[in-house]
Amino acid sequence: MERSKKAFMEAQKVIPGGVNSPVRAFKAVGGNPLFIEKGKGSKIYDIDGSEYIDYVLSWGALLLGHAHPDISSAIKVAVDRGTSYGAPTEAEVTFAKMINRIYPSMEMVRLVSSGTEATMSAIRLARGYTGREKIIKFEGCYHGHSDSLLVKAGSGAATFGLPDSPGVPEDLAKKTITLPFNNLDAFKGLVEREGDEVAAIIVEPIPGNMGLILPGDGFLEGLRGLSARYGIILIFDEVISGFRVGLGGAQGLYNIRPDMTCLGKVIGGGLPIAAFGGKREIMEKIAPIGPVYQAGTLSGNPLAVTAGIETLKILEGPGIYDPLFKKTRDLREGLEDAARMASVPVYITSVGSELCLFFNKEKVVDYTTAKRSDTKAFSGFFQAMLAKGVYLPPSQFETLFLSTMHSDEDINKTIEAARRAFKEI
Repeated sequence: MERSKKAFMEAQKVIPGGVNSPVRAFKAVGGNPLFIEKGKGSKIYDIDGSEYIDYVLSWGALLLGHAHPDISSAIKVAVDRGTSYGAPTEAEVTFAKMINRIYPSMEMVRLVSSGTEATMSAIRLARGYTGREKIIKFEGCYHGHSDSLLVKAGSGAATFGLPDSPGVPEDLAKKTITLPFNNLDAFKGLVEREGDEVAAIIVEPIPGNMGLILPGDGFLEGLRGLSARYGIILIFDEVISGFRVGLGGAQGLYNIRPDMTCLGKVIGGGLPIAAFGGKREIMEKIAPIGPVYQAGTLSGNPLAVTAGIETLKILEGPGIYDPLFKKTRDLREGLEDAARMASVPVYITSVGSELCLFFNKEKVVDYTTAKRSDTKAFSGFFQAMLAKGVYLPPSQFETLFLSTMHSDEDINKTIEAARRAFKEI
């Protein structure tokens, strides 16, 4: 890792913290981050020439693995036609229709460049549509770094948030109410008191940024029913879960139709693109046909749209999800067995092609229980796995992702590495 170490030292001179997104800095696990030279299939290769089985996959974006040949070929053709126009293309219409077909709740779709931009715009639109100012989010759910959503949570009953980052005005943070995930009673009590002031509730239906946490029985259904009763816009942030837990995302898995949806990551096939959409009557409030303003020079970028179209074509084809989900289950069972043999207490969650290993003796159902995990033990496990050629997300509170390119051999090698790593921590 000598070249990566030197590259990181140089990076810190010109890039804050040496990275362009904080978790990449390895602060939660110690050591220096890998600098990647290339990726292919289920593997990444650092600038020192080392190979790793990759379970980060660009933080979930690469459902089809690195450098998928069909996607790469389509991008190469598109790039010769130009990289950006700042004008409409037929491909944008094709892509929006594909999203609408797979996610019927998204009757109209607006393309943007990042998940943060999608959630920020959805919140603005919900406020403009309802004429209300307050929003509700859940503790531990991450919806990007826009000011309205960077809010620290209290525990137990609802609390008004304080800014979770310098630079976020406290008055703005007070418009965001934070509740504990999987606590329907807290949500019910809040909307009974203040529902007529709340524009929207935004939720990761399957949170992936406090580790992977599954919604309890009736939780999402309760959010849907109560939000409808009080005229609150229900926004599903499926930037992570979209396409990862099934073709139709969490809303397809649980058969719940939100008012609005935010997508990202997978829909770009590795290029930066995202989307938000929802009921036609809501989406028609956005400019240029409505008063709520939103714009972006690179929105609908032709290269990203091309990659997105090719990705969705493959995902709609046969034989994609069942083998992928089986490998996730096999990995989970193997990790559970390895931890049990080493007498290491872990709680593992999984759904679709996502998995999380909590170093925790108790069941993890929300942010409070997730935070009780042993981060020191995870750090030791992470470093031990890295030394054995397995690249995990460098934080206890992130999610592992599998791709269609992960082989049975990859899974078996990962389980064997874990057997040895558990004994070392």
